[in-house]
Amino acid sequence: MTRIVALALVLVVTAAAWAADVVMIEDWKSQKLGAKGIQDGWLGGQTWGLPQHDFVIEENDGHRVLHLKSKIESSTMRKEIKGKVNLKETPILEWTWKVTVLPTGADCRKKNTDDQAAQLYVVWPRFPESARSQIIGYIWDTTAPAGSIVKSQKTGTVTYVVMRSGSADLGKWLTERRNVAEDYQKIYGGPPDAPGVISVAIDSDDTSSSAESYFGSILFKKP
Repeated sequence: MTRIVALALVLVVTAAAWAADVVMIEDWKSQKLGAKGIQDGWLGGQTWGLPQHDFVIEENDGHRVLHLKSKIESSTMRKEIKGKVNLKETPILEWTWKVTVLPTGADCRKKNTDDQAAQLYVVWPRFPESARSQIIGYIWDTTAPAGSIVKSQKTGTVTYVVMRSGSADLGKWLTERRNVAEDYQKIYGGPPDAPGVISVAIDSDDTSSSAESYFGSILFKKP
């Protein structure tokens, strides 16, 4: 009995340590397989881009994922994370994604071609949100070079960090890691407050084309 109790304590301590090291935002495991549109625990309310929210929960390569498609439209869903993420403790944003179709001729550096097959946004809402929020978008662009940091020419509150570019890695599951605190310091010139929102998105409206991608788990972790 003593050994069982000791083992249980070890498991509890280990789980607590893991929880302190990792803040899971979404792994889609609690979502219903085949669920379409805005997922449980996420919000819609988008008023731009003629959103179709062609999103569905699927099994892909043995993992529960979100499958996104876009045809001449823009779709976003967001999740409130206020009070859940302390960037001093867990500044590393880690996620998995796969892109299979890039919007034709898209380039985030130009207002009239600002489409991406996969977008992950970290948001610091500030009133009025449409004018003063601070948003970093981690994107897979069609044309802009990977590593570029680009101020959106279409949405003044958004700055892009281009994680991937072009078709070289299409069809591959990839894991990305980014120090959000460092990116915020570089972009906005100071240390960040805690973020309030995470958004996933896809769009192909500016290029009048199509796009397709998948998102796996999204989390924050210690360096």
